[in-house]
Amino acid sequence: MALYLGLDTSNYTTSIAVYDTDEKKILQAKKLLPVKSGQKGLRQSDAVFHHVVQLPEVLQELNISEKKFAGIGVSVRPRNIEKSYMPCFLCGQSTAKMLGHVLNIPVYQTSHQVGHILAGLYSAKKLAWRNQKFLAFHVSGGTTDCVLCEPDENTILAIKNISSSMDLKAGQLIDRIGIMLGLNFPCGKELEQLAMQSNKIFKYKPVMKGLSCCMSGLENQCAGMYQDNMSACDIAKFCFTAISEILKKMTSLVLEQVQNLPVLYVGGVMSNQYIQKQIAEYFDSKTETAFAEPAFSCDNAVGTAVYATLYGSPDSF
Repeated sequence: MALYLGLDTSNYTTSIAVYDTDEKKILQAKKLLPVKSGQKGLRQSDAVFHHVVQLPEVLQELNISEKKFAGIGVSVRPRNIEKSYMPCFLCGQSTAKMLGHVLNIPVYQTSHQVGHILAGLYSAKKLAWRNQKFLAFHVSGGTTDCVLCEPDENTILAIKNISSSMDLKAGQLIDRIGIMLGLNFPCGKELEQLAMQSNKIFKYKPVMKGLSCCMSGLENQCAGMYQDNMSACDIAKFCFTAISEILKKMTSLVLEQVQNLPVLYVGGVMSNQYIQKQIAEYFDSKTETAFAEPAFSCDNAVGTAVYATLYGSPDSF
């Protein structure tokens, strides 16, 4: 039996996962970083502090103290590009290095983005895609990116950015609208519950610059609706409708240039069932699309555990 540990210490969540090559299953535990009411996020110094406190707590939840591990995967940067750095990832990196040294097992370092994509492929039962070219949308508080993924011997996936949001990211927009409506950060789940109460039908024309989008105007539109006393559920529904239309437009424009490639959608925003449904129905049989389940779409360490397993026991999936 081989077990592989995965760690991810993002700006939202402390998460740890274990992949069991014999039973071919994942165990995961995670805990959101605490954010005071009314705040839109955490300073990096505060995120680092909370990860230091929460890592032992989350690890204890998995009850793996007597297990024998073959390797550790850990996210050490947001993306695999030059100067991609956030202090919060040092918490997972240092923990992984210490465990690797004590247990005398290899540590495999990757990016938070690669972790998201591998978790999405695992969840959607599309890990075979790693051996071919495919498109991935990483839609979260820090990114609204479409990337081209290709097999790579050194990093499992070589990632090239194709398009992105040129201002606000989708997750930022959701949190700002949620805070405006009095919700708790991160606001995605509560805002989605509000949107489900709306029966209104909205239309939205995305603002595009080439293959990339602009979202800052959406925040102003939602603020205007709020000032006009529109109901919170309708504002939430409009917000998610607009994001859905933007992602559909971005996907369509990219596919015009890179045809016949399947598309994976991951990231915290893509755990939203309304957005998933809108995209899946729009492309239907025209393009193969795949979505991570909500538990594997938000920040998690599943992808880093999968990453380590692909190096240590690549035939175990």
